[in-house]
Amino acid sequence: MSSLVLDLQEMEKTQLLLVGGKGLHLGELSKIQGIQVPEGFCVTTAGYQKAIEHNESYHALLDQLSMLKVEDRDQIGEISRKIRKTIMDVEIPSDVVKAVTHYLSRFGEEHAYAVRSSATAEDLPHASFAGQQDTYLNIIGKEAILQHISKCWASLFTDRAVIYRMQNGFDHRQVYLAVIVQRMVFPQASGILFTADPITSNRKLLSIDAGFGLGEALVSGLVSADCYKVRDGQIVDKRIATKKLAIYGRKGSGTETQLIDPERQKTQTLTDEKILQLARIGRQIEAYFGQPQDIEWCLADDTFYIVQSRPITTLYPIPEANDQENRVYVSVGHQQMMTDPMKPLGLSFFLLITPAPMRKAGGRLFVDVTHRLASPDSREILLNAMGQHDPLMKDALMTIIERGDFIKSLPNDIKAPSPGRSNTDMPAQIDNDPSIVSDLIQRSQTSIEELKQNIQTKSGSDLFDFILEDLQELKKILFDPQSSTVFMAAINASAWINEKMEMWLGEKNVADTLSQSVPNNITSEMGLALLDVADAIRPYPEVIEYLQHVKDDNFLDDLVKFDGGQETQDAIYAYLNKYGMRCAGEIDITRTRWSEKPITLVPMILGNIKNFEPNASSRKFEQGRQEALKKEQELLDRLKQLPDGEQKANETKRMISLLRNFIGYREYPKYGMVNRYFVYKQALLKEAEQLVKAGVIHEIEDIFYLTFEELHEVVRTNKLDYQIISKRIVEYKLYEKLTPPRVITSDGEIISGEYKRENLPAEAIVGLPVSSGVIEGRARVILNMEDADLEDGDILVTSYTDPSWTPLFVSIKGLVTEVGGLMTHGAVIAREYGLPAVVGVENATKLIKDGQRIRVHGTEGYIEILY
Repeated sequence: MSSLVLDLQEMEKTQLLLVGGKGLHLGELSKIQGIQVPEGFCVTTAGYQKAIEHNESYHALLDQLSMLKVEDRDQIGEISRKIRKTIMDVEIPSDVVKAVTHYLSRFGEEHAYAVRSSATAEDLPHASFAGQQDTYLNIIGKEAILQHISKCWASLFTDRAVIYRMQNGFDHRQVYLAVIVQRMVFPQASGILFTADPITSNRKLLSIDAGFGLGEALVSGLVSADCYKVRDGQIVDKRIATKKLAIYGRKGSGTETQLIDPERQKTQTLTDEKILQLARIGRQIEAYFGQPQDIEWCLADDTFYIVQSRPITTLYPIPEANDQENRVYVSVGHQQMMTDPMKPLGLSFFLLITPAPMRKAGGRLFVDVTHRLASPDSREILLNAMGQHDPLMKDALMTIIERGDFIKSLPNDIKAPSPGRSNTDMPAQIDNDPSIVSDLIQRSQTSIEELKQNIQTKSGSDLFDFILEDLQELKKILFDPQSSTVFMAAINASAWINEKMEMWLGEKNVADTLSQSVPNNITSEMGLALLDVADAIRPYPEVIEYLQHVKDDNFLDDLVKFDGGQETQDAIYAYLNKYGMRCAGEIDITRTRWSEKPITLVPMILGNIKNFEPNASSRKFEQGRQEALKKEQELLDRLKQLPDGEQKANETKRMISLLRNFIGYREYPKYGMVNRYFVYKQALLKEAEQLVKAGVIHEIEDIFYLTFEELHEVVRTNKLDYQIISKRIVEYKLYEKLTPPRVITSDGEIISGEYKRENLPAEAIVGLPVSSGVIEGRARVILNMEDADLEDGDILVTSYTDPSWTPLFVSIKGLVTEVGGLMTHGAVIAREYGLPAVVGVENATKLIKDGQRIRVHGTEGYIEILY
């Protein structure tokens, strides 16, 4: 027969564009030994295209549809309805009718059939599209089947399918529909089988949903299903639902909903024997496709029929390991305040400077903490660090430890490898001398200046050798024991102050106020410095008007045409000279820096001009400093009234001095690292220009999809298999859609932590208190820093903040983030600016709507939505 219609058995793996995702998988399933698939055929996309290719109305409507955005719901609905009607009115080509008639005569025209849509953008590894197109059951007779083929074609343009394509970046013109026509099975039971648990993502736990009759009752949510869990061939959990209704095929055609006899409603749908048989079928199908599957099944006449299998697209990949041992991984992104995926060059740079046992998964890095959890001593150190940093991570790790059987314990005298920079066990003994910090900063700056000089003469392979050598210098600076001791002394002082002041004076989180406006904090200075840039521009209305309309990064060149343009240009360049290497997600060397895209700063500068009076930066800093000094004096006066008051006051004064002298340095090592990154990046981009000229790569940014080692080899040989770049670009787009877990095991199980809190308001949204105070204001939910349009007094709600977000902090009155801990960037800067802050709030950007009025309880760690 022609390619217009194919038997399921005739389909090939390469025919996605001909038979669609569902058709392709059914064709493969029908070839697996021992798997029963109802017989049938596929009206291919060639048949669909033949039907609509010369229809002018269809193409005109498609032109209109392609101009719309997701927000244009009403117009999408209207145009989609017209397209569906156009398709329904189209005559099915005679050779398609002839081929369908041929197959029906082979399988029996008198039988009932299921007529199901199969789109080319369906059941793909990166987009499921499940349920976007229509399925019709129990269709009898050639004319009825042909009519329902047209209905399936038309369902390519249901509102939900059109919007889903828009959201996932699929061109309507590039998506076609095939139609599967299969012999109808009338089951006593049916359901869905997941070969990885859909709740926890555990790949070893298989989950079966089962109900009476056809599966549509479960899919449509009409009834609750029984749920069975199977692990290693054993049923480990069963939940039997009350099943009052079921959908069955009608004798004439179509389906009907029936009441189930009361005595059957609570009976187990499948026997234990059948549950285990189905689990074995699931594992066989998973092994064939090589990845976890979402499988639709039905049971008829004691035989399991498989009517669909698709990859589960929502699972987070398991970090790769070289053995089958049980392992526990924690997310680096949640510690570094950057949960987005990193490109390969960014990942490889980070791996070159960390001593921790790192693993890659989903474009992110994870630390293997298995050995640390196995030894009681190192476990305690790790859990204490996690408790400070991210209590949800600590609680998740506690869940694994309490199971008792996942990790084998090591005796204490076996030294477990350290996952890198855990400083909690480091003695923080240091002279209380502020010059230590200025010496460390000077050493780092001198080193960077030398790097800038020396790298200019390097190119080709020499450049890569030079960078590898300089990375050793970066590691020395990052892991300098004196550097770590400085900020550990401050962190310990902060913890001491909070503990003692609560014990002696009954006051919580006192160190938050004492941390305001400390010296030597490069990141908070960066936020205040942008207020000074606004001051330089404020006197020049022509420049302000110009900046309000700039669209590209060449805007700095044209500034000199305006009165005050030279002053503005000088102020922005001076700012970029000191801070231009920063950007959102800056731990990934491939991210665009402010110096590369200075227009990023323009909305923040304009916001500062609008929201602040001149000299706001020095006023803000001095106000915070005075509040801290006043708090210190108040505490010391109160302490002196207590028994042993003089001694307590003296100890406290020493700790406050340690805190204020040293806590600002906490932000400096990362600034030094990012500074070096930008120097390396500029040198590598010059090499990329040469590769473009030589025709080895197409775009300069292509080098971001190679590791450091691979790029070195490409520069050395001037050769590259470009498919590597293409493949990784596709992978990166897939990774962008994934949400990384805080903790994941080698079984793929995602362990979620919980906050253990009592006596909170019923509707409270709970997080980690990191900066004291209570504030009410308008929530501004901002996912991308460039989209920030803040009014003075707004509360910023976002996924995470790294140092690049600091210029926004001057405009806000409070902070809520989904990721973070006591000593992560957002918390440190919030305390220094005196902003009440709650971090680590799961799904904050979904639970809180932009524009809602909220109250942030920074001392207790929760948020209330007021209205």
